[in-house]
Amino acid sequence: MSDAIVLAYITTRDADEAQAIGRTLVEERWCACVNILPGMRSIYRWQGRIEQADEAVLIAKTRATLFPALAARVRALHSYRTPCVIELRVDRGDEGYVRWLLAESGDAVPG
Repeated sequence: MSDAIVLAYITTRDADEAQAIGRTLVEERWCACVNILPGMRSIYRWQGRIEQADEAVLIAKTRATLFPALAARVRALHSYRTPCVIELRVDRGDEGYVRWLLAESGDAVPG
């Protein structure tokens, strides 16, 4: 396999926003698959204050080479001014799954 795979860890305002962003990323082939984990509680520091919010997590499975463009697309679609979009490298995976993921991501169609 010539291309590495990564997971894009993305937090969103809620499950509806995760659904909308995730569907766009898959439709436009920025990733092969997304997982949405609703009902997450975040506690964070923002502009000098401790904040907390209910959010959802979106995990997008993609090629490492697509991550920069995927992150840019997420920023364009996201309601947050500074969204969490983090690349998590994957060292290893089931060969058949990795082949499928590589085949289904790429040749992205910009929205």
